[in-house]
Amino acid sequence: MIGLLFWLSIFTVFYVYAGYPIVVTILARIHAKPIKKQAITPTVTLLIAAYNEELVIEGKIHNSLALDYPKDRLQILIAADGSDDHTVEIVQRFKDDGVELSFAPERRGKMAAITRALRLAHGEIIVFSDANNHYKADTVKILVRSFADPTIGAVSGAKHIIEDGKPLGSSEGLYWKYESFLKKQETRLGSCIGVTGEILAIRRKLFVEPSTQVINDDFYILMQILRQGYRLIYEPMALSYEEVSATAADEIVRRARIIAGRYQAISMAAKLLPWKNPLVVWQIFSHKFLRPFVPVMMILAFLSNLIAIIWPPVATSTRWLWLSSPFNQYLFLLQCLFYLMALLGNVTQKEDWIGKILYLPSFLVNSNFAALIGLFRYLARKQKVTWKKVNRQSNTAFKEP
Repeated sequence: MIGLLFWLSIFTVFYVYAGYPIVVTILARIHAKPIKKQAITPTVTLLIAAYNEELVIEGKIHNSLALDYPKDRLQILIAADGSDDHTVEIVQRFKDDGVELSFAPERRGKMAAITRALRLAHGEIIVFSDANNHYKADTVKILVRSFADPTIGAVSGAKHIIEDGKPLGSSEGLYWKYESFLKKQETRLGSCIGVTGEILAIRRKLFVEPSTQVINDDFYILMQILRQGYRLIYEPMALSYEEVSATAADEIVRRARIIAGRYQAISMAAKLLPWKNPLVVWQIFSHKFLRPFVPVMMILAFLSNLIAIIWPPVATSTRWLWLSSPFNQYLFLLQCLFYLMALLGNVTQKEDWIGKILYLPSFLVNSNFAALIGLFRYLARKQKVTWKKVNRQSNTAFKEP
């Protein structure tokens, strides 16, 4: 029994990180769905969420004004509800440049601010963005070309982490490269399951106003589009640049909030998922709903392995399956080595190649530790929709690489 529990836990972790991507890649090769892209210029509203973003909002506005898209077909709208710093004042300086402001003094969360701002939007396509990320000049033009295909309901661009050579940047950048590969395969299969909220374009007519208590607004928007029978695709050529979290602790806080929202989504699955599309439902469970349970599987794998050492199962011809000696010891040693590398990665913070190797397991452990925190915050109802922003390594405007 202990052996089965151990291997079930290991299999779940393997399936989430490797098995599912492999299966999706194979299916995408067998049954790829084409996308009809065409150079079009529909009216677009660039909706920027900006709560207390005085340090970065001016740079974001300059970046938005410099986008390569017809000015008479691009509305720049900034939702700054609840901001009590100089964000609103800075935005108002650009009124003559056509930058519009949506502001209410009360802070009710990002989703409430977005919903309120959409009443002022007049674009056929809404591009959701954040204040702390910059777009490449042709990003909007690339995002909208897929809407020439009437089956496409939303397009998510690529998030590129600006790396400064430090281990966190390298590991977080590697994570997004992994996610990018997976989204490409899902898109070839039909729809990608997962969006980058700061570079997400949707058809305005498909937006369904959610509850203001929704934590992960982008995931809710994705589900509603899929439920209406449209595809969501990933466009890797549409680029958004963002600086890495200032510290590993900040990254844990950010991921804990995201995972708390994921647990909320799981609790809403019965009315949220597109049940008429079994393939997409399988993708959602595999890509999004199983991941929050990976830390639980990691704990079960460690504890079951430890129990097998304290009370070794009787040796059989399949002793590796039942964790009989010496396989229980070998496997436990490997697990201990993995967590030791994660610990060293957190402690040393070296910037050389050794530090980067150490920080990869550290990043995985930190991410799953954040998932546990997210579970606790969701169960304890401590994750509010008005969360505190995490710090980035430079809370000032940055230049596109």
